[in-house]
Amino acid sequence: MTADEETKPDARANDEPAPPPSAKESGPSASSASSISSAPHVRLKALPAAALAVFSGVLYWAAFPGIDVWPLAFVCWAPLMVAIYDQPPRRALWLGLLQGLTCNVLGFYWLFGMLKSFSGFPDALCVLFMLLLCGYQGGRMAFMAWLYGRAARKGWPAATVFLLAFVASELAYPLLFPWYTGAQTHTVPLLMQLADLGGPIAIGLALAGGSLALAEPFWARLDRRPIDRRRVLAALAGPAILVGYGAVRLPMVDRAMAAAPSAKVGLVQGNMGLMGSEHRDPRPLHRDATLRLEAEEHPDLIVWSEAAIAYPFSEEHLSLMMHDTVLRDPYDRTGARAIKTPVLTGVILDRTPPLPLGQRRKKGDHPLFFNSAVLAEPDGRIDGAYDKTYLLAFGEYIPFGDWFPQLYEMSPNSGQLSKGSSIEAIPFTQNGVAHKITTLICYEDILPGFVNGAVRHGDPDLLVNLTNDAWFGKSTEPTIHLALAKFRAVEHHRFLVRATNTGVSAWIDAAGRSRGETPLFELVARSGEIRWMRGKTVYEIVGDVPWWLATLAVVAMGFVEKRRVFARVS
Repeated sequence: MTADEETKPDARANDEPAPPPSAKESGPSASSASSISSAPHVRLKALPAAALAVFSGVLYWAAFPGIDVWPLAFVCWAPLMVAIYDQPPRRALWLGLLQGLTCNVLGFYWLFGMLKSFSGFPDALCVLFMLLLCGYQGGRMAFMAWLYGRAARKGWPAATVFLLAFVASELAYPLLFPWYTGAQTHTVPLLMQLADLGGPIAIGLALAGGSLALAEPFWARLDRRPIDRRRVLAALAGPAILVGYGAVRLPMVDRAMAAAPSAKVGLVQGNMGLMGSEHRDPRPLHRDATLRLEAEEHPDLIVWSEAAIAYPFSEEHLSLMMHDTVLRDPYDRTGARAIKTPVLTGVILDRTPPLPLGQRRKKGDHPLFFNSAVLAEPDGRIDGAYDKTYLLAFGEYIPFGDWFPQLYEMSPNSGQLSKGSSIEAIPFTQNGVAHKITTLICYEDILPGFVNGAVRHGDPDLLVNLTNDAWFGKSTEPTIHLALAKFRAVEHHRFLVRATNTGVSAWIDAAGRSRGETPLFELVARSGEIRWMRGKTVYEIVGDVPWWLATLAVVAMGFVEKRRVFARVS
């Protein structure tokens, strides 16, 4: 093995000698521990460590949605664990970045197409920005490895430190396109149920136990010590809990679904092109598809996607416009071609204050457009509306664009939308029974903390997501988006209906199973059964509080030596 050989002291950060064993540590066991801690060990050199980091990135990508070799989720971290073992924090950081960059470039290659479609930049600049974005996204792994390197050098147990650093990276590292390791299980509902206790982080943490068990024999060889069987067994408890909890919880959720009242929800996947490239009026297309759906399947509610009505409607005249131009054919005076079912649809709402007569808009001022969802009754009455809260950078706005309007001139294809401020649920009535729908727009359905807050606030009995993934083309992005969204249904044991413009649309049950998945870039109109469900889960009540405590703990470990903490306690 190509490696650096050195003695591993207990106080690695300052290279201080290890303290003598206490009275409780005297005897044969203390002698054995002393001989192990003072035995020469090896540390991987840069080249083999880098190769392992890249290999870990490839395994992570292969287990992730879009490729879906999900058994690799149990071992994908092991090569990185071996690579960064006993490395200085700076080298651990670079190895983590290499792993993160590898899996992000492979998994998020579609960023190039998104940048090209919306930024208007030349290809070379789009490639550069894609690499920078993937490097930034991969910084999550770099952050994790750096935290591990610091805390391990302070004498804290490597296995514990890695797991805590993993939690910190999944929780605290800000991402432009959020994702979670736990999404690697999205095709196996048995492995998804732990999300109702701790969200996707709980699943990723349990999965990491498999990698830890695999890494321990290699750590033992680097340390020139026997394999710690207790560590291996403790690590394997993670996958065991994941399987065991799913086996118990899944039948319970199925029974709750069977007992809940039902409804038939239709959706229309319009397959409209991107703004600026689409010259068809989306209203007749969606209306005709809805009329066919009503005639064939008689749904209780119909959902259209984000961008189903792609041009602005004045909020002041919204009800009139929906009734006269959307829900009915304006050229049909008989009313035969009028929609008779409530429709929940995406729309751009214009809330720009009118200018006084004779006054011109100042340079730099822009209209107040909101990416919204509205529920319209057949008579045009609006039951409720929701404005998107989390806008997509470079697609719906440019960061710092309000301060530097010139950025919008440099990127003419970027939107200039305003951020919503309310997370109220939208009321809906079926056969005289009141229900509430929490609506999520675009990638809001992949934000566990945001959805948790919206569910706690609105107490809905149905989740609906309106999405337009047309800008990513025929790539793995729509599959990844669907996979990440599934966990919101598990976390809150509610059904989730996803209506997308170009796919993948689906009905997701309270156990995370997706049904009726639509093909990409096809016009689809179909309906599926949902269940109206309410009920508190542990994750809904507790949220990410345990993970924040774990994050604080590992950060503290990175700056406080273990022996000093235990010396104070003694």
